[in-house]
Amino acid sequence: MKTIFFRFSITFLAISLGVLCISAMTYMGEASSGPIDDLVTDLGSGITNIENTLILQQREETRSDALKWLDSYSEHPERFDKPDRIFLGAYDNETDKSFESIVELERKLHTTFPLLHMYVAWGSKPEHQFPASKVKAICDLGSIPVITWEPWLTSFESEKYPHLSVMEQRDVNGLVSISKGDYDTYINKWAKDLKKISKPVFIRLGHEMNDPYRYPWGPQNNKPEDFIAAWKHVVDIFRANKTENAIWVWSPHPAYGHYSEYYPGDTYVDWIGTGVLNYGTVATWSQWWSFDDIFANFYNLNKVYKKPVMVTELGSLKVGGNRAEWYDKALVNMPVRYPLVKAVLFYHCSDDRTTTNKSLSWYIKNDSLVTTVINKDIAAWGKNK
Repeated sequence: MKTIFFRFSITFLAISLGVLCISAMTYMGEASSGPIDDLVTDLGSGITNIENTLILQQREETRSDALKWLDSYSEHPERFDKPDRIFLGAYDNETDKSFESIVELERKLHTTFPLLHMYVAWGSKPEHQFPASKVKAICDLGSIPVITWEPWLTSFESEKYPHLSVMEQRDVNGLVSISKGDYDTYINKWAKDLKKISKPVFIRLGHEMNDPYRYPWGPQNNKPEDFIAAWKHVVDIFRANKTENAIWVWSPHPAYGHYSEYYPGDTYVDWIGTGVLNYGTVATWSQWWSFDDIFANFYNLNKVYKKPVMVTELGSLKVGGNRAEWYDKALVNMPVRYPLVKAVLFYHCSDDRTTTNKSLSWYIKNDSLVTTVINKDIAAWGKNK
């Protein structure tokens, strides 16, 4: 009865905050901006974070206790340059509602994730601003946020950014526009807000910039030197604001090569990342590729930079092969096979509609064959368990 009352109370509080947030947004309408926008955004984020934090604190061993070892990294950020273990983490599309799905995945894998991943697009609406409340909630839970920050330039409203070109033309040479300073107000605000966070935050900026099909910041609209100039410009703004807790993750697509043409330089990149997603035979353009098929060549070509490597999205669908075997071959003996790999983030999305016209599920938490082999392989790494 006590648990039911507790959950009811939290739900009631969340609903009350939701009503307040919606009422504020309705009242302000399109005129809302600046500090008032920030307040409404924080209220909306707080709905999730209050329940998430209190739910997770009900665990017999809190997450922050399990991740106490991570404090030495937060207190001495230079340790991230040469980590002594592999950081596990995950993205889960349900975390906008609750962290319970992440906690369930942790239980199934008998671990606690030091890294929690999210995606934030560029733009002028509240959802495009620095997610301060969610980031703080992650930090309070003992983990470190990883933010994939996507420069969708058409998401900026012309009324708030009148100096920008018309929406239909923004993607062409869009990275040149970034390096020229057209989005400095937005970038500066992110830098200032991130600086207020007490822990390091990984920023994966403009990922898969070498893919000519997927994202508008790719080579169909920009030259490699444009990407480098835009990347340096953003990082320089953060440095000018003395935002020293940003860890920059340069993350090309493994399939399209030309990596070195897009590399901003050792002084502008902290980690190197890439996604490793096996779509199996779900579409005409895909087939069953092993982890090594996707990752090995990327790793070998980029290990020259001697940077820590993050597998930013690890996942396999079921269609076309043995998924448990796929994960086993991906993770077995990883510290020896790929010694520069220092982070592995599971892509745990139940409703992925980003690449096909149907919903795809990357969920593994209810696949006991998969979770069993992952447990076995991670346990063999030693220090991570």
